[in-house]
Amino acid sequence: MNFHYLIRKISGRATCVMTSSTRLAASARIINISKRSDNISISECTVIAGELLVYPHGGRIKIGAWCFIGQNTRIWSGASISIGDRVLISHDVNIFDNLTHPVDAAARHKHFRAIYQTGHPPDVELGDKPVVIEDDAWIAAGACILRGVTIGRGAIVGAKAVVTQDVPPFSVVVGNPARISQTMDHQQPF
Repeated sequence: MNFHYLIRKISGRATCVMTSSTRLAASARIINISKRSDNISISECTVIAGELLVYPHGGRIKIGAWCFIGQNTRIWSGASISIGDRVLISHDVNIFDNLTHPVDAAARHKHFRAIYQTGHPPDVELGDKPVVIEDDAWIAAGACILRGVTIGRGAIVGAKAVVTQDVPPFSVVVGNPARISQTMDHQQPF
């Protein structure tokens, strides 16, 4: 069952599309500046305790089934962020498919002024590049996943790791920048 209609009717603004078994914790924040509720979709039996944000210039967040998004985690999209099934994302994780602000100082100040005065502008260039987190991955506390990265199936991102490059399936990465510390035997799918 889709609860989008009820949420939009209560809140008066775009939110997300989710199932009847999706759980939003009291700490969850859905910030959908795109004005299209289907730009954020959350599958069954998933718990959201963090923040999901879609920019007005674009962006989509798709979260699979049986996932957990921890408290104080921020997932911000200007392109697309796709999270597979059975993915655990701990607390205080940042996942950005964009730079969040322009690199040029004058453009960055113009961007901030627009946010301050009227809200996020629909025509900003943030260097958006999609992020993909495949099934059965685990992102530990405080990690940062940057734009253009794919986290392979069953991979583990260690606490406080900063991921700037793709992570192969069934590997463990740690550090800043994140590097492979070990590989695991391929596990049987559920």
